Order: sequence, then C-alpha cells, then structure tokens
Amino acid sequence: TARPKQITPIYQSFKMKFSLLSVLALVGTASAFNTPAFAPRTASRFTTELEAKMNVADLSESDLKGKKVLIRCDLNVPLDGKTITDDTRIRASMPTIEYLVGKGAKVFACSHLGRPKDGPEDKFSLAPCAGRMSELLGKEVKLAPDCIGDAVASMADGAAEGDVVLLENTRFYKEETKNEPEFVKKFAAPFDLFVNDAFGTAHRAHASTEGVTKHLSPSVAGFLLAKELEYLDGAVNNGEKPMAAIVGGSKVSSKITVLETLLDKCDKVVIGGGMVFTFLKAKGLSVGTSLVEDDFIETAKAVMAKAEAGGKELILPTDVVVADAFAPDANTQVVKADAIPDGWMGLDNGPEATKEISAALADCKTVIWNGPMGVFEFDAFAKGTFAIVDVLEEITAKGACTIIGGGDSVAAVEKSGKADKMSHISTGGGASLELLEGKVLPGVDALAESKVPA
Repeated sequence: TARPKQITPIYQSFKMKFSLLSVLALVGTASAFNTPAFAPRTASRFTTELEAKMNVADLSESDLKGKKVLIRCDLNVPLDGKTITDDTRIRASMPTIEYLVGKGAKVFACSHLGRPKDGPEDKFSLAPCAGRMSELLGKEVKLAPDCIGDAVASMADGAAEGDVVLLENTRFYKEETKNEPEFVKKFAAPFDLFVNDAFGTAHRAHASTEGVTKHLSPSVAGFLLAKELEYLDGAVNNGEKPMAAIVGGSKVSSKITVLETLLDKCDKVVIGGGMVFTFLKAKGLSVGTSLVEDDFIETAKAVMAKAEAGGKELILPTDVVVADAFAPDANTQVVKADAIPDGWMGLDNGPEATKEISAALADCKTVIWNGPMGVFEFDAFAKGTFAIVDVLEEITAKGACTIIGGGDSVAAVEKSGKADKMSHISTGGGASLELLEGKVLPGVDALAESKVPA
C-alpha cells in the first residue's frame, strides 16, 4: 500500500491532561503510526512506570507555542547509498513531531545514524531522513549543517512556529556517546525544552538522550517512547495471565538475564534457537556439533530447577531439524531432541516441537517473543520461526496481546508479512532487551516526574 504523503493533523483538537492510556489509544490512529510495525490492535492494557513521568500530553498549548523544542528521535534507518531501504523508524517518529507542530512549537529533531568513526562522514549524513520527513509532513524539513554551534543557534532564533529542522548526525561528535558535559551544554543551549521519543537509544546515557535533560526543563516523553514502555514494561509487570515468553537466539549468555526475569513473571517459557542445545546438554543429552556454551551448562541447570520449583512450564523442543553443516544447502533431517547424531548440528525446531508450542500458547492472554527458533535466514531452517509467527497471529486474532520484543524476532515477523497481525512490535533492540530484563533505562529515568499522581 502507498504510504501517506501527508499526515492528517489529528492532534489539533487534542485536549491536554488526557491520561497516558487515552493518549496511546489516540496515537494508534495516527496515519504515520498506523502501520504494521506500530499499530496496536487494542487500546492500552497495562499500567506502566512511565505514568510517573511527564509526556507531551501533559504540556499545555502555552507550554509549547513558540517554544524551541529539541526532540530526540531514532532515525537510524538502513541505507543503500543515499536511499532509505526501510523508513519504519522515521514514520514512527512522526506522530510526536506532528503534535508539536500542531501546538505551534519550533521543532528541532536530532538523531544518530550509523557509527561514524572520526567526525563527519557524508555516508552517515541525515540528509535522506530530512527528505523523507518532508514528504511525510507535507512541508520542508531543513537539515542543519551541524548539531551544535552558531549555525544551529541561528536557525533556532530564526525559526517560525510550526517549523521543523533536523540537526545533523549527533555521533559526528565522540562527545555524544561519552555524554561529555561541555558538549551537552552546547547541544542544549539553543532550546527551551526536550522530548525523548527515541526508545531504541533510551538504554544509553548519551548527550542527546540523558545529558540534555540536565539543561532543558521540562524533559518529557514522546508518544512512541510512551507506547513502547506501555507494552514492554506494562506487559511484563501487569500483563493478563496466563502469560508466556518465547526466548530464542543463539546463546544462553546473552539471554540469561531476560530469561530469568521472564521466568519470574510468566507461567510458561518457551526456549528456542541455538541456546536450546546448552539446555539439552545440561540434561545429559548428546547434541552432536550443535552450538553449546559449556560455561553456561550449570546456569541452564539452575534455570530448569528454578522453573520446576516455581511450578512454571519450561518448554524445550522435543524434535529438531539437524544439518551436517552450517550452510543453506546442507543435508538435513528431523530427529528427536534426545537422538541427535554425532557430526550433526541442530538449526531449527522440528514439527512436533512446533505443535507442542502451539498447544502451550493456545490459552495465553499475553505472549512476549524475543529471539528466533532457528537460523531463519536460511530457508531450510526457517519453518520453526515462521510457525511461531503463525501461532501468534492466531491467538492475537482471538484477543491475546502479542509483543515482539526487538531484534531478530522483529526481522522474522516483518519478513513473514504478518507484522500488522501482532499487537506490538518494538523499535528497540538493546533497549527492548534491557527493559525486559527489568533494567532502568537512563533515557527514561532522566525525564521529569509527572505532576499528576498516576
């Protein structure tokens, strides 16, 4: 479907002091937000720690009209040369920007793009993002030549109400990621207040996410940040039961914290991906040449013991697809999980495992998925992962809340073409994981406290 060239200004008559939940329900209707990756199927279901923080809806028109607002977006989009290959993150940023424009603010967006190594690099310029933002807003979005300095100050002083300017890549300065105080002071100097709408970098205490809050007041959350927290934080802590987590990926070491946290919160935990074989070896089974982290075998044993002691259902695959090489054209066979032959490696769930997972999830009201079931990049080992997508589509249609918690799970859902069938797909990778682990995100923690009791 064609993407809209202009966003309907639905926020013009928005009344201040709506609760966060009402705001999120409204945001779900925004044309730029109402896309497969972002459109919630229902209004807000959970309470969340963000209710203790201010968000843009807490600001009156007089708080915004004529003010120079710095908004941290996540515009770190994939590029092929100067061509944006996926504008999802740009579209996700539009509702908050549109809202600020509608209130007469002078909007200055900032973001990083890629990983510049030593100062400005043309291939990491945000110029393509400014062009796409202009198309979506139906008005020119000027690109500033820098993110600090006299040129930015001059553009801020000369901006009219409703103008939108995109500052150049914040990571052209190493001081950005170091949160260097003098850089922060220069960065914040031209502006009156701050909005953080970049969930994907909220787990970083950088100048543009945390540092500027020390100089700009109020510092509040944007709609995207609020929505991410409402689903991820709200689901984990207040999701409707029965609740399940699907934790996949290659290594136990990278997922152990989130696994333990979700085991505390959920009734059922499905384990998939390469980490399965560390668990199978911990059970005394032969795993052939499958990926195993021997240093985490005792950890796997402890997780299984914790699940049993807590009366939780820990689900490992009963059959797996094995291959004689890690290659898309390797020879394959389906074997029982306790009968993996020597010289073969497990690379996906088998059909019986998929049936058992489907049965386990059938009665769940909340499901959180983080990590694929196999090497889904290879067609021969993608069935287990895409079967999970099908199961989640089915239970979402029956009223369950399904949350895709960042990373490769998001890539798999988008590749399946069923992103619009899920309740929520997170824009954050590391931020999603850290929030699911129960960690405090610096970019959220630094925001102003709400003046209205949650």
